[in-house]
Amino acid sequence: MFPRQWWKSIILFIMFMLTYVSGAFVGVNIGTDMTNFPSASDVVAILKANGINHVRLYDADPRMLTAFAKTEIEVMVGVTNQEVLGIGQSPSTAASWVNKNVAAYMPETNITAIAVGSEVLTAIPNAAPVLVPVMNNLHRALVAAQLNFQVKVSSPQAMDIIPKYFPPSTATFNSTFNATMYQLLQFLKNTGSSYMVNAYPYYGYIQGGGIFPIDYALLRPLPVSKQIVDSNTLFHYASMFDAMVDAVYYSMEALNFSGIPIRVTETGWPWLGGENEPDANVDNAKTYVNNVIHRVLNNSGTPRQPSIPVSAYIYELFNEDKRPGAISEKNWGMLFANGTTVYPLRFRSSTAAVTNNSSADGMFCVAKPNADPNSLKNGLDWACGPGQASCSAIQEGQPCFEPNNIYNHSSYAYNDYFHRMRSSGGTCDFDGTAAMTTVDPSHGSCIYAGSANSNSSATQSPPFQLGPSSPDGKSSILQIPATTFLFPTIILLVLVQLS
Repeated sequence: MFPRQWWKSIILFIMFMLTYVSGAFVGVNIGTDMTNFPSASDVVAILKANGINHVRLYDADPRMLTAFAKTEIEVMVGVTNQEVLGIGQSPSTAASWVNKNVAAYMPETNITAIAVGSEVLTAIPNAAPVLVPVMNNLHRALVAAQLNFQVKVSSPQAMDIIPKYFPPSTATFNSTFNATMYQLLQFLKNTGSSYMVNAYPYYGYIQGGGIFPIDYALLRPLPVSKQIVDSNTLFHYASMFDAMVDAVYYSMEALNFSGIPIRVTETGWPWLGGENEPDANVDNAKTYVNNVIHRVLNNSGTPRQPSIPVSAYIYELFNEDKRPGAISEKNWGMLFANGTTVYPLRFRSSTAAVTNNSSADGMFCVAKPNADPNSLKNGLDWACGPGQASCSAIQEGQPCFEPNNIYNHSSYAYNDYFHRMRSSGGTCDFDGTAAMTTVDPSHGSCIYAGSANSNSSATQSPPFQLGPSSPDGKSSILQIPATTFLFPTIILLVLVQLS
């Protein structure tokens, strides 16, 4: 018989393999430099409501990691830039970091990667000599905890370490970093990890000064005659995104490394900018993000590596209004803090059908506690009238009449409307007086639609889930494919029994 710890290691390895072979995925970055950042439970509720199953955190926030427990969400945790030097100088510090921020949460929280810093080589002066030691120390700590099969270590780098990335075939890493890059690539090769890169065609386009057409940056379809051709390879590039990824492949090859997959840890487009940032607008952001989603989920590779799909994390989930710098720096988010979408989105899969996991069961649309009572009354009247919500349960003598207050009655009506109408565009907004939650407001014999105890025959969700409305009142579409996690779920149950 295998010892119990061996069984855990074997099962975690199987989970890693199942994840690895599942194809390319789209995830999201979750930054927190914002006013009124939602609670951890609300963030998870928003992710679940939209079927988002992959996230990258910039730290290892215990509240977030606890909230992700027993969900389908795969989590990349981050070593902050402030922690890098200390972990690089002390293996015991690395072991403590892994035990505290990774091992303590697994397997309930599905942590699959550790991102060492953010653009360390260009962001931290004199950090190059310590970067790979940090990664080695963390990997050894994972080996000691028998988590190295599931949790991989890498470090997201900026495209800036490649001085010239077009044509891709001539791309090389900045020679200043050659020694470090060689060691980093050797580490990735030895541990089966991905090269992480932050790739922003937005910056490539605006810094190009008109050299490249906007459609090339936005991944809009281009006829062959207008595609950019690498004269050395005659490869046609229909998007700057693919050219950037291939520039990384060629840079790795220049150091005699191949076969290392690339994971784009950040990519996106700002939806609002200042007077000198005309290309930072809603239409371009919507176009870019939707096109990246479509491009990633078709599981295709690049001209240089057509058989290796490229996964990507959209930057970012929420707008970070407290970030310094230009106006565009604050406006990369797909969502506002209240969960409403900035612009219509379509997260979809070419390989997986939408299942009931994309329904809103377990999600509730309720009135905000601090909402103006008069606004709540207007929302209640609309929901029970033109909104066609069933409001009989909040009439006097009925199960949901008590407590008899505007907040309770509005919450019931809002939620009933949302569950009845979500398939045809119904949203949870009501002029900013409503919000989504996973806390079931049912009480006594008053059962809310979406509750596990509800017999509601709410309309089935359509192929593309209709999400909360944006401030302009237009309905927004946000839907990421629900993926089958049957085997990992079974394995997690076995792990619980073994623990």
